[in-house]
Amino acid sequence: MDSHFFSLSEVADVMGVSKETLRRWDKNGKLKSVRHPVNNYRVYTPESLKQFESHGFVFARSADQMHEMPVSVPNHAYSVVELFAGGGGLAVGMEQAGLQCAMLNELNKEACNTLRMNRPHWDVREGDVSKIDFTEFKGRVDVVTGGFPCQAFSYAGKKLGFEDARGTLFFEFARAVKEIEPLICVGENVRGLLTHDAGRTIAGMTSVLDELGYEVLPPQMLKAMFYKVPQKRERLLIVGLKKGLGLKFAFPKPCQETYNMRDALKKGRLFDADVPASPGQQYPAWKRAVMEQVPPGGYWRNLPLDVQKAYMMKSFYLGGGKTGMARRLSWDEPSLTLTCNPAQKQTERCHPEHTRPLAVREYARIQTFPDAWQFSGSVAAQYKQIGNAVPVNLAKAIGHSLIDALNAFYALHPFLFCNGNRSLIEGI
Repeated sequence: MDSHFFSLSEVADVMGVSKETLRRWDKNGKLKSVRHPVNNYRVYTPESLKQFESHGFVFARSADQMHEMPVSVPNHAYSVVELFAGGGGLAVGMEQAGLQCAMLNELNKEACNTLRMNRPHWDVREGDVSKIDFTEFKGRVDVVTGGFPCQAFSYAGKKLGFEDARGTLFFEFARAVKEIEPLICVGENVRGLLTHDAGRTIAGMTSVLDELGYEVLPPQMLKAMFYKVPQKRERLLIVGLKKGLGLKFAFPKPCQETYNMRDALKKGRLFDADVPASPGQQYPAWKRAVMEQVPPGGYWRNLPLDVQKAYMMKSFYLGGGKTGMARRLSWDEPSLTLTCNPAQKQTERCHPEHTRPLAVREYARIQTFPDAWQFSGSVAAQYKQIGNAVPVNLAKAIGHSLIDALNAFYALHPFLFCNGNRSLIEGI
């Protein structure tokens, strides 16, 4: 970032709004831009952005306001049970932070093969989560995590109870929490959960966990690009703390430094070597001819008008920016959010330099998987596992926050761990 100005793209990324929205704010006076004295681009001064207090950490300039991701060392052997584990992004990040995996559940066969192939010692239980009995872990596990889908509930009354959530995968997550009784439960999801079913879905989830004896903190949206992830990805975090124990949890603080596609694919700040070669999808000849005309960071609007109309077809005449179509990534910016397929027409993810979709290992790098972490299955199956994952470095930051919370708790109650009997918690 420039030491005196923020670009239109940088502010849009931080604020979570489009460039078009920023231009509209400029016109109506909500957020005024200035022109850069050298290149005359539209930019923003740190002073003009102070009104957005929730993003002050990024717009800060003094050294004492800048954050680096903390590294917390566990004082004991803390354990995690994870549901809906997928290809392992969350689990790998938790492991890197210092948490021990007690058990993982996943329905997809290839994802389970990936977990077993990389970590033969992990207890990977493949199959329907509703068939698993979690009571064997009661009092033995500190944290339960899971990225459950956001399915709507049927409301019988104003306050949703545990039994009312039956038939949803969140119910299985809640059942695991009920049977294991961890100190902390962590659910992760997409931004859409906040507004799903007009906000009633997340309110119902909070109500269920409250009934089970957990204080649910206000959900927080974490932007992966501020946690050493070269990607404009967001994950919603829902954290529940077992009531009556004095547990405290602080969401991980973002760091000001961001990373781009060059950091992802080249030797440098994130990786000690260039991205290894790997298989990947290829464009058919007609699409390659179109994508070759798109510059780095560009999209369909950068094409000649006749090519735009031929490529976009009916979409050309519809509203909206459709900025993911015919999109080529830029070396100097973080990747757009990865999907399960790098060549989907609505969410194109073309390599910054070569005219082809991102390859499998490039996908994995953008999600900050270690190069040693291999994926099982077809190329399509590998893309899906990677695209659905929690970025490893983001998971690691969450893991360090969990370790801080657990260290503080056990420092106050050391006899619980010394006795190896978490059932004594009931007596606190």
